[in-house]
Parts: sequence; C-alpha cells; structure tokens
Amino acid sequence: MSSFRQGLRIQFRVLHALMLREMLTRYGRHNIGFLWLFIEPMMFTLAVVALWTATGMHKGAGISIVAFGITGYSTIMLWRNMPNRAIGAIEPNASLLKHRPVQIFDVFAARILLEAVGATVSFAVLVFAAWMLELMPAPENVLMVLSAWLLLAWFAFAVSLWIGAASERASIVYKIWAPASYIFIPLSGAMFLVEALPRAFQEVVLLFPVVHCVEMIRDGYFGSMFKAQYDIAYVLVCNTVLTLFALSQLRDITRRGIEQ
Repeated sequence: MSSFRQGLRIQFRVLHALMLREMLTRYGRHNIGFLWLFIEPMMFTLAVVALWTATGMHKGAGISIVAFGITGYSTIMLWRNMPNRAIGAIEPNASLLKHRPVQIFDVFAARILLEAVGATVSFAVLVFAAWMLELMPAPENVLMVLSAWLLLAWFAFAVSLWIGAASERASIVYKIWAPASYIFIPLSGAMFLVEALPRAFQEVVLLFPVVHCVEMIRDGYFGSMFKAQYDIAYVLVCNTVLTLFALSQLRDITRRGIEQ
C-alpha cells in the first residue's frame, strides 16, 4: 500500500511539473502569461453569446440566451480543444522521455489536463459573472452540473488520448480531426435542445455522448423549463470503452517507441 501511495505521489509530481512546463512554453511570462489559458475560451464563448443576442435569437425564448450560450459553447471549448493539444504532443517533449519517471501517457495527460483546467475555470468564471450581473439564474442542481461536466471532461480526455496516439502514427490525423471537429459542432447539442428536434433526428443526435452531457448540464441549470433527454449509463459505457481503446492505442505506440 505504501508503494502505491509513493507511486501516486511521483505521478502527481511528474504531471505537475509537465503542466508547469507546458504553461511556460505556451504562454511565457510576458503580458498576462498563463491567464490566456482561461481568457481565450472565455473570449470565444462571449463572442458567440454576443452574436446570438445581437441577431435577436434571445427574443421569445423562455430560456435566457446567455445561459443557453454559456452552457452550450463552453462545452465545445472543452471537448474540441483537448484533442487539439494532444495532437503532435510527443515530438516537442521527446527529450523528457529520457527521464525514467516520465512516460508517454504523462506527456499527453499534462497537455490534456491543462486544457481541461482552462476550459473549466473559464466556464466557472463566466457563469459566476453572468449570475452576478443577473444575466442568468443560479443552477437549479449544482451537483448535476458538476457531474455532467466531469463526464464530458472524461469523454474528451479519452478522445484526446486516442487522437493523440493516432497522430503519432500518421500526421494526416490533424488534417482529418480539424474539419471533423467543426462538422461535429452543430451535432454536439450546444446549439439546440433535443426536445425541439424531430423525433427521428433526436435518435440520431443522442448517439453522441456529448449531447447527453450538454443536456444534463442544462438540466442542472434550468431543467424546470424544458424536458432534458440524456442517459447517464450510456455515457458511462461509451466513456469506459473509449478510454480502454485509447489506452490500448497508447500502449501500442509506447511499445513501438521502446523497440526503436
């Protein structure tokens, strides 16, 4: 048991050091530095909310467009940005793999977790600021919102490991993922409520775990104003399968690296 705890401490120290290195490498110490980690996703989310408001999409809606936009577009910043940072992560950090405690998984995890922290802090700050300005209500069920956000982060983490491992095998992965992620945005649930869609289309979009997570987040915020549709068990199964598959791909490229 003591060896297990010691292993965990080493793992946390490695991840902490790699995340600090990544922040300094990406943002440096000039201007506002690592604050860009939080401000960048906030700017994108605010821009979308402002656009929706300016075009009059908020009129006639029972749900605040600010609440709808923040709870939707913030999720896009989470699941889309995490895989982007995993692509091509090994090459700029290859020298670190000479240190025995540092593994390929650690390099991927540091980048992915750092992006997750940025999106999470951005989401929390936007929600708090909008609530203070009375632009959106407080969540009806905070625990549900947190649970849904963690499920979405888990899904994004698994996809990121998979995409990152695949990018080490073929550089074309980035060229495929970039447009694919844009195509997936309209299907992610960020821009619609499932109950507003035709029945046939509901069955299609609910095949994507992200949609379940977005519906669950919105249910936690303003669930009394609409009928959310999601299946937590389905998301858990999908996340578990994706994680196991991603870890198998990661183990494969690790073995190839050792053989080389």
